[in-house]
Amino acid sequence: FIESGTTLLHALRDKIGDISPKGGCHQGTCGACSVIIDGELRLSCLTLAETCNGADIKTTAGLAEGGVLHPLQRAFLDAFATQCGFCTPGMIMAAKVLLDRMPNPTRE
Repeated sequence: FIESGTTLLHALRDKIGDISPKGGCHQGTCGACSVIIDGELRLSCLTLAETCNGADIKTTAGLAEGGVLHPLQRAFLDAFATQCGFCTPGMIMAAKVLLDRMPNPTRE
């Protein structure tokens, strides 16, 4: 049971056990809590869990399948782009939405 008023971030981390979205600023500015809800990048620290009933929610933990990292996760590791790892989930989720919408982006 998830109480009314609970953010999606807290529901995912505290109730479901998915700790891949990180609680950084809790104000929607850092992006560490980014998730994909029905194909849209959203900040889980600002999203009420109750508004997501029936939604397709993806976190970085859910990108890997069968113990195999998603190509974006692998690319970040191979390029040593994980830094400390705290902001990485948000960067990966933003990149996933971009590539889902534009599979062959250019620098422009």
